Amino acid sequence: MLGGENMLEATLELLKNINSHGFKSYIVGGFVRDYVLGIKSNDIDVATNATPKELKEIFPECTVPNEDYGSVIVYVNGIKVEITTFRKEVEYVDNRKPSKIIYVDNLEEDLLRRDFTINTLCMNEFGEVIDYLNGKDDLEKKIIRCVGNPWEKFSEDVLRILRAIRFATILEFDLEQEIVEAIRDCKHLLVNLSYTRRKEELDKIFSSKNAKRGINLLLDLGLDKDLEIDRLNKIKNTSSLIGIWSVLDVCDKYPFSSNEKELIKNVNRVIKLNNLDLATLYKYGLYVNSVAGEIKGIDIKDITKEYNTLAIKSREEIAISSDDIMEVLGKEPGSYLKDVYDDLEKMIIYGKLDNNEVSIKKYLENKYKEVL
Repeated sequence: MLGGENMLEATLELLKNINSHGFKSYIVGGFVRDYVLGIKSNDIDVATNATPKELKEIFPECTVPNEDYGSVIVYVNGIKVEITTFRKEVEYVDNRKPSKIIYVDNLEEDLLRRDFTINTLCMNEFGEVIDYLNGKDDLEKKIIRCVGNPWEKFSEDVLRILRAIRFATILEFDLEQEIVEAIRDCKHLLVNLSYTRRKEELDKIFSSKNAKRGINLLLDLGLDKDLEIDRLNKIKNTSSLIGIWSVLDVCDKYPFSSNEKELIKNVNRVIKLNNLDLATLYKYGLYVNSVAGEIKGIDIKDITKEYNTLAIKSREEIAISSDDIMEVLGKEPGSYLKDVYDDLEKMIIYGKLDNNEVSIKKYLENKYKEVL
């Protein structure tokens, strides 16, 4: 992946290519916003009056993710660029998506369909920033303001409520008063938003360095109830995304990967245990205990210090193999091996047995040879 400057240069060349065929094209949205703010961005979008069919003639190698949506994907020097045709969106359904789009030939008309003024900044092929809707002014004032009527915008697409919270959180901006009022009036529509889309936005809010600000905004606006994250007010200490979801405890509703589910389950188990205990540290590992410890207010340095005293971090580190155990005990494979390993782990972890082959064999001979 190329850096921000190279990405910009390559995309400006893309604009020149489109424009050389008699069309108008601009970099739009988040990339330009972040460029003005001096923030590095890896996402780049282009808007044009060329239709997907016309873009396919200019870029035969482009892919069309969704023909109905009116966009194509082009890779420039390894950079993924989504090019979308100017449009109006009409007849929104389920407070989420337009059932119909109409191509237009005018950039300003296309910008009016967008969510917030700070996302309406554009850049032409010469690298000049175009600002039809006073987005720069709102960036300077550090305010999130809707393009047009916020009640209409949130009713059209209720995801915009969470996007407003996300931008206010990550950028440390304030929400315009009208937006605050519109969120309070429209938040009941969040019931129509899929748990997948809810989680995508909440993940970005919770993983931000300003996560506490986002959590406070969600609580102040009463969105915890509408998003079915009723335990949001229980989050006090944790800055970890997995830690936050562990406290919220919504695996029965929200979609998580199998890895996320396992981590959340283990964090919620060890919260009830002593996170400085060697056996707990050994069984669940440093990360899970650190997340649980942070939730409980235990200094992570103390947890790390104890973890680093472990003589072994996994069963594979025990200095004897299953074959050696069977040889010492003169036995065939069987379920007893698990019990022997459990015993060896505990003895080694608590410093009652040195982790070397000679000591372990002697221990096995003394304890097990006659018993098993």
